[in-house]
Amino acid sequence: RGTGAGPLMRFLMLTSFYPPHAFGGDATYVRQLAAALARRGHEVRVVYCVDAYRMSGGIFPREAEPDSGPDSGPDLGPDLGPGSGRVTVRKLSSRFGGLSALVSQQTGRPGLKGAALAEEFAGDWDVVHFHNVSLIGGPAVLAQSRAPVTLLTAHDHWLICATHILWKNAEKACDGRSCLSCQIRSGKPPQLWRLGGGMARGLAGVDRILAPSRFTRDALREQGIDRPITILPNFAPAGFDALAPEPEPPPEPPSQPPRPEFLYVGRVTASKGIGLLAELFRQRPAYDLRIVGDGDLLAPLRARMAGVANLRFAGRLAQSDLRAVYRRATALMLPSRAPESFGMTTIEAFSQATPAIVRDAGGAGEAVRQSGGGFVYRSDAECLAAMDQLAGDAALRDSMGQAARQAYEARFREDDHLAAYLAQIAEIRAAKGAS
Repeated sequence: RGTGAGPLMRFLMLTSFYPPHAFGGDATYVRQLAAALARRGHEVRVVYCVDAYRMSGGIFPREAEPDSGPDSGPDLGPDLGPGSGRVTVRKLSSRFGGLSALVSQQTGRPGLKGAALAEEFAGDWDVVHFHNVSLIGGPAVLAQSRAPVTLLTAHDHWLICATHILWKNAEKACDGRSCLSCQIRSGKPPQLWRLGGGMARGLAGVDRILAPSRFTRDALREQGIDRPITILPNFAPAGFDALAPEPEPPPEPPSQPPRPEFLYVGRVTASKGIGLLAELFRQRPAYDLRIVGDGDLLAPLRARMAGVANLRFAGRLAQSDLRAVYRRATALMLPSRAPESFGMTTIEAFSQATPAIVRDAGGAGEAVRQSGGGFVYRSDAECLAAMDQLAGDAALRDSMGQAARQAYEARFREDDHLAAYLAQIAEIRAAKGAS
């Protein structure tokens, strides 16, 4: 079987989280990638852990309650149209609830999910692609792939950091390794398996690690990860709906809100810097900040900012509803204090010709620097100056927005991402065939 783009293949993807039982960009990416592959005729199987979502404090949407029973079994994915392949989804759910995910977190092994995962690995897969597997099997699950090609995407820094985000003692960006005390101070059960060689053994069978940014690639190498690593930035579907994207012309100029309106999209947590950003808007009462997302800091932040009239808390929005929100924004704000592996919201904003103002934290600013589609700042004063420039100069905002859109079209579209992704697989297959 095959198309002009290469042979049709069968993919198995493993991840701790998957929409709607998900919190952030890693799960969104898995759904986008699975749907994109299926539209090109490939067969995709996604396995994720509902218990992981439960243990992490997720609230189940009314329409997405976990199925009853110890294992919810296979679900038929969406109909992606004639000629498409198929996405099937298996939701692992144990009668022990969050204990199932805790066992994986503490032991670095599948634990209570072992039998279900062994059944999946027994399938005839061409590619096994691991994503965030911290709560679905830990490093031990990485060694179970028997596929001709085994990939792992480093969505965060779990491979080298127990907090996943290089956020030390729950208060600052990591400035040196003191991992055991950091886990305790961060309120995370210590992962003693990290003191051994479990991660190295698990990674030994991974053909290639895909890193979304240069920063992430370099961080992995600096901490001794010696597997081949390729930089493959994430992508945003043109229509913002992974299941039904449509061809999109360059966005029309946005309808201007009556006041400059800046936008934050993401988890409302301390490591994302949203609390400090909200404080900055006390100094700029003529500008609005729309906050989209939820998290453990949302309720305290609402209470603390109850008298600040220029803050708008929108809660969680469906991915397909975000296009219009991005389009009308003066700029996206990405104020992360912890080093980001990428900046998914940045390229979503770029797709709508909206510039970004991004703190210099890890890989967050790479797309902005390379494109000229916004500002990268290191201090509160630089952040405020960037806001003032874009709010006060419509021509500058539009020119940076166009640079952002051009970068999206050149580097972050679905077709380009899939071509690069499939090229990685073809390269690995060719090298193994030659050897």
